[in-house]
Amino acid sequence: MADTGRTNAAVLELKNNFREMHQRFLTQTNDVETAWHFARACYDMADLTQNNTEKAEFAAQGIAAARLGLSENSNSAPAHYYLGMTLGELADTKHNLSALRMVREMEREFLAALALDKHFDHAGPDRNLGLLYWQAPSIGSIGSRSKARQHLLAAVELAPEFPENRLNLIEAYLKWGDRAEALRQLSQLERIWPDAHKQFTGDEWALSWADWERRLEVAEKKLEGAVRTTESPHSVR
Repeated sequence: MADTGRTNAAVLELKNNFREMHQRFLTQTNDVETAWHFARACYDMADLTQNNTEKAEFAAQGIAAARLGLSENSNSAPAHYYLGMTLGELADTKHNLSALRMVREMEREFLAALALDKHFDHAGPDRNLGLLYWQAPSIGSIGSRSKARQHLLAAVELAPEFPENRLNLIEAYLKWGDRAEALRQLSQLERIWPDAHKQFTGDEWALSWADWERRLEVAEKKLEGAVRTTESPHSVR
């Protein structure tokens, strides 16, 4: 179960960071690093809220900041990355052709980030490309199971210690009906789970762990009864 105190502290930290980065951005608009850090803060706030109007406002600020950063340095992997991320948050608030156009722009930005720094954010470019190809429609958009598998696997290979990467792959295999591969990936995730708790620690990871714990439980239930090669991480924590 998630530690409510720690998740509340994490939310407060994100809000404080947003205010701090906003003020810094207003005085350092020509600095690409400040721009992408503010874009990341905007993404965090957009991802946090369930209100579509607020989500769109935060996303729009992040998009503008990332684009401004890229106007200063077009080879900034983080700026390309967070432009893609904030575009994704804005696309989530729309259900029309503009969302489809943003999906293609997201693809371009994540591919640019991948070419510049494939390791950024624990293999974030591959992780997000994999999710994009998996979740986008295959008709009229960029959805592709083969591309999704390629990038989700690449993320796991580049950053096997990061729980999010293997969780995404497990969920994709379950969606595709490949229980054998889902189970194999689950066994690998269970092996690295205790070490991941030691590596990704503190309030800054509290919200991620709350999400990862929930998703792990869902995956375990879907694979309930399958032969296990390791103990559940819940039994060794």
